[in-house]
Amino acid sequence: MSSQQEKEIQRRRTFGIISHPDAGKTTLTEKLLLFGGAIQMAGAVKSRKTSQHAVSDWMAIEQERGISVTSSVMKFNYRDFEVNLLDTPGHQDFSEDTYRVLTAVDSALMVIDNAKGVETQTEKLMEVCRMRNTPVITFINKLDREGLEPLEILADIEDKLQIECTPLSWPIGMGKGFKGVYDLYRRELQLFTPGQTVRPQDRIVITDLDDPQLDAALGRQADKLRGDIELLQGAANPFDLTEYLKASQSPVFFGSAINNFGVKELLDAFVELAPCPGPRATVTRMVAPEEEQFSGFTFKIQANMNPAHRDRIAFFRICSGKFTRGMKVRHHRLGKEVALANATIFMAQDRSNIEEAWPGDIIGIHNHGTIKIGDTFSDKEELKFTGIPNFAPEHFRRVILRNPLKMKQLNKGLMQLAEEGAVQLFRPILGSDYILGAVGVLQFEVTMSRLKVEYGVEAISEAAPYGAARWISCPDRKKLDEFKAKNQGNLALDAEGQLAFLAASEWRLNYTMENSPDIVFHKTREYS
Repeated sequence: MSSQQEKEIQRRRTFGIISHPDAGKTTLTEKLLLFGGAIQMAGAVKSRKTSQHAVSDWMAIEQERGISVTSSVMKFNYRDFEVNLLDTPGHQDFSEDTYRVLTAVDSALMVIDNAKGVETQTEKLMEVCRMRNTPVITFINKLDREGLEPLEILADIEDKLQIECTPLSWPIGMGKGFKGVYDLYRRELQLFTPGQTVRPQDRIVITDLDDPQLDAALGRQADKLRGDIELLQGAANPFDLTEYLKASQSPVFFGSAINNFGVKELLDAFVELAPCPGPRATVTRMVAPEEEQFSGFTFKIQANMNPAHRDRIAFFRICSGKFTRGMKVRHHRLGKEVALANATIFMAQDRSNIEEAWPGDIIGIHNHGTIKIGDTFSDKEELKFTGIPNFAPEHFRRVILRNPLKMKQLNKGLMQLAEEGAVQLFRPILGSDYILGAVGVLQFEVTMSRLKVEYGVEAISEAAPYGAARWISCPDRKKLDEFKAKNQGNLALDAEGQLAFLAASEWRLNYTMENSPDIVFHKTREYS
């Protein structure tokens, strides 16, 4: 390994932001980009009347509704660190996209609403982080509003998310009485003035809590802060970097993203504490970032990021070696050598060509329908990175085309949108229906909207007579053929040609499974 490669790996921080909808995740993303110099003006996602949309929300439906339904990838430089930030969909109907994004990061930043505490979607996302032992830093947001007491929130996180919390900053009051935050990590007091950017004079270095500066700045709240810190020293576990990196402890910061308060402290601590790129599992072995052989995998496909060019971009995580523009690599699923000529880095929907990239970086590769989620690329050795699953859908719709002359465009649009993995496309073996399957119902609305905007196809979706799906396989060809003959009316092929069983209900699925002991029913399927 070259000394440059070692230096570049140590400089990289690749993380995803996770939260329940409305906790302020997209606003925090904008402020982090602001500190990284990646944007000049932050646009909070609020409503369809807001003219300045968030950089990370580029799709029309996101800007209209003020929600994030796709993952955005953004790169910026901060204090000589190269930061790859992946903003995940907050809406629970898009958990699949979030899961795949979390396969490509080294750590996560969890945003929690001060008034609401831990919410359902946060619990689901935390389960994904736990499955992958992803280290998590927590940001308690919206301290400028009334909310739960800090100790109450910490207890809520520990109880619901089963992770030990260690505050590295502590709030002084909240809502109208919010005076600021004491940075336990750096022993600094940061004062808060609503609507104002934090200035250097708003920071006071307090190495000793008996310092009279504390009383001058906080008045009667100074003694409350002293009492809180004393209580924390006795009750809270001290921060342990090893425990954080093992994902069993989460450092906690308090602030207000909308007011840009506490964000810089969070970012400073994040780049110092979060892990640099680590080893990745493949079917055959672990791949270390320090290896000279280049390798990486695709975790996301996005169609029509630039509708004028009808483009498809494959989002690609580099796992080892060095990427150089125009390099030739092996695309293992196809068994072909390909040249990576036009790789890009992202600033949400803005892109620029890149000459070189290192482990931890997320780059975009132009895709003409040949790259799929889960595809592995490397110099020579045949590798297959693991842990990027497809989930069996829970909701189903039949697609009805308004104009039969647009059948070709419908077919193309559905195939390309299915490639992204947000919806799954099934073609029943009997009949000519297009059946969409999804983990969440909002995905159907997004798909119909995108068919209209991006492909010029007017279509609606109506209820389909299915309630559960499983991919099926059987090592005994004869028994598989017998099953197919008996269940033709319930069999379909997905967009990749994999055989699936579509059942009218969970009960019918369980009944069929009990009566077909030789058939394997798969709830998840690794991308092939």
